[in-house]
Amino acid sequence: MIVLSLQSGTSADGIDVAVVEFGATGEVADGRVHLTVLHAETVDWEAGLRAQILAVAAGEALDAGAFTRLTTRLGQAFAEAAARSIRASGVTPDLIVSHGQTVYHWVESGHARGTLQLGDPAWITERTGVPVLSDVRMADIAAGGEGAPLMAAFDRAWLGAVARAAHRSLATVNLGGIANVQLIGADGDVVAFDSGPGNCLIDAVVDRHSRGVDGFDDGGRLAAAGRVHDGLLEQLLRHPYFAAPTPKSTGRETFDLALVDAAIIASGAFGLGVHDLVATLTELTARSVVEAVTRESATTPVPAVLICSGGGTLNPVLLARLAALGAEHGIAVESSADRGIDPAFKESLMFAFLGYCSWHGVPFALAREAPARVLGRLSAGAGPLRLPEPLAAGTSVVIERSERGGQHIERVERVARIETGGGAP
Repeated sequence: MIVLSLQSGTSADGIDVAVVEFGATGEVADGRVHLTVLHAETVDWEAGLRAQILAVAAGEALDAGAFTRLTTRLGQAFAEAAARSIRASGVTPDLIVSHGQTVYHWVESGHARGTLQLGDPAWITERTGVPVLSDVRMADIAAGGEGAPLMAAFDRAWLGAVARAAHRSLATVNLGGIANVQLIGADGDVVAFDSGPGNCLIDAVVDRHSRGVDGFDDGGRLAAAGRVHDGLLEQLLRHPYFAAPTPKSTGRETFDLALVDAAIIASGAFGLGVHDLVATLTELTARSVVEAVTRESATTPVPAVLICSGGGTLNPVLLARLAALGAEHGIAVESSADRGIDPAFKESLMFAFLGYCSWHGVPFALAREAPARVLGRLSAGAGPLRLPEPLAAGTSVVIERSERGGQHIERVERVARIETGGGAP
């Protein structure tokens, strides 16, 4: 089976696309699913559309007409990205998974109550003729979960057997706009939650300072030239989200420019230059991630390794601070590339895996507190839907190297084969 995944994260950096093949025949053998990446790329948003996404995520109100136009334009953009990658890969997928663009994650009284991703899937099915799985978070929320992080189920399948074999826990963090942490215990089970801001505050400050010319701290250059303002950092770390118990999830509606500006006023950090401000926000991300990992591991041994993915892995200052802070607790920090997954496309593989599971009736378990559910809503393609017989839950993931040519495949698949063991719990 071939699945094409589409997703744009909270940073709205672009549409990440991956074309993934699941086994030679689409079957699960010995409790393992074999993933081969055939193609991966990031399609840039049109500048005006990205600006509108960020404005809405920051709270700009839309009337019904503007809302309809936005979700339509987003759906058309996802459809074009899918069609482009189908042409580039030379294969037609059996299923497309479109996460859409998150513009709001409703959290009240410490728990998610709803979430909103835009980009109507009808445009994708019409353009490609392929069935589309969308709205992949709400079933978990309706069942009492947080709808996030979705990475929990992928990491359980990918790393659960590794942790069991080593008799030692592992941790992963995806450094997107929001940072989400997964703790894979020595028993192979996973605790997952959002630790707080990843790149979102850094990106917002850089965007404002550059008046929209730059959307992120390219190569960590601003942070490297600045100094951390201790008073501002301590004020930011007082935010109640960091001390809130798990399970928990958050979004841009919580960690935004208004929070940064209020913290500047409260800490007296007036006139702080952009270099020092970005350095402080970079330290906030690193500190909050490592503190979240160690706090959640308070009653068990801390994880041996913290495996990083997401756009934040391109920031050497952030990675250096994660490594330094992790070392204080005996945690080694590495990139998911060291284990065969390009950090820029780990989420894309996760969404493809989610689609494979939902297509085969396999429920995703995101947290211990909520029951597993088959996630997403299916839109028919050019013909009627014909779903296969359900598979047994509890598959694990093996990453295979593609033998097909192409620069994207070469960049994504760096390791020939990774055995992750038998079925995850």
